[in-house]
Amino acid sequence: MKRVAVIGAGFIGMASAAWLMRDGHRVTLFDPTGVAQGASYGNAGTFAPYACIPVNNPSVFGSLPRFLLSSDSPLRLRWGYLPMLAPWLARFLRNSLPQRYEHSVRALAALLGQAQAGYEPLLAAPALAQFVRPRECLYLYSSAASFQAAEPSLALRRALGVPFDVLDTAGIRQLEPNLAPIFERGVLFSGSWHFSNPSGFLQALFEHLAPQGLTLERQTVRAISPNSAGATLHLEGEGVREFDHVVVAAGARSATFAKQCGNAVPLDTERGYHIRYSGAADLISRPVGWAERGFYMTPMQDGIRVAGTVELGGFSPEHNRALLNLLTVASRCALPNLQQPDSSWLGFRPTLPDGLPVLGHARASKHVVYAFGHQHLGLTLAGISGRIVADLIAGRPSALELTPYRPTRF
Repeated sequence: MKRVAVIGAGFIGMASAAWLMRDGHRVTLFDPTGVAQGASYGNAGTFAPYACIPVNNPSVFGSLPRFLLSSDSPLRLRWGYLPMLAPWLARFLRNSLPQRYEHSVRALAALLGQAQAGYEPLLAAPALAQFVRPRECLYLYSSAASFQAAEPSLALRRALGVPFDVLDTAGIRQLEPNLAPIFERGVLFSGSWHFSNPSGFLQALFEHLAPQGLTLERQTVRAISPNSAGATLHLEGEGVREFDHVVVAAGARSATFAKQCGNAVPLDTERGYHIRYSGAADLISRPVGWAERGFYMTPMQDGIRVAGTVELGGFSPEHNRALLNLLTVASRCALPNLQQPDSSWLGFRPTLPDGLPVLGHARASKHVVYAFGHQHLGLTLAGISGRIVADLIAGRPSALELTPYRPTRF
């Protein structure tokens, strides 16, 4: 039995803790905000094994100017942040070239192919499985031109074994009659599902594991110092803690820890938003995405959550009212029976220029393992990432070839 510290108590950190405890390790979570209070709190709640098409793809070369300059674009850039972002943006564009893009697609598809199996032990208890809603995601296109533009990526998905059905207007209406009749085509992705309350699931998972020995310390980790026997955590103030292994699963705030452990990782931040319509969950029966508008509407316990958009702009806590207004106007256009949202949220997703997470040992020490940078797929890839973390610490061969996700690839 090893003493393992996991930095971060979101989906990746909690799944890592669960898999590590299956191996008999004593696990301590470190997160100053508690369980599921970062990006894991406000995501769209969708388990999306179909999402093997990364944001870095060849279409960005033609669409990026429109995305950055259009008033109704779901992608925004805080121009004052551009000097800090420029190196990341250059890498992102290089990784959008066809050969690198196809590499990312295949590497994502390999992870996603194991995503459901990674979740199975996390959903074994009835108290955890009750959060799962087994309804497939419906992704919508409001113009024939947009659907035609998406056909190459859909063909690539099909070639990689992603199952889906294409629906016409009548098929969309049959599934979701409350949607406005403005959508030309829909794609229904088999094998997808969603959580009724993502943060509630993680809280329940913690409560399930706590009697088995999982502990949470609501303290800020300032630094990691690897040594020959393990690693030392330096906490805010003067505290230090010794562990046999450390897992870095701190999402968008992981780059500093990686640098301390010998890896320069070009991690940046996507500022993601959601709004909530309380009491409206019965208007749709499944997650519904609108391709051109870049968001999902998901029915949850407390109403419909409308989550999406991307703003590149660091960790400023200031909300972009234009993006919140965009989510409001577009969601009410899609679902005319919606009234007014009663809450909004801003979170910080980790983003890497090649669209792939970092999974592997630190350069400085095999006692430090990285599991971060999952972008929009942290919920979906949590289970398989946790299993990989446990394999790395146990020295077992992984179910996947981990070369595409190695931290030294940059």
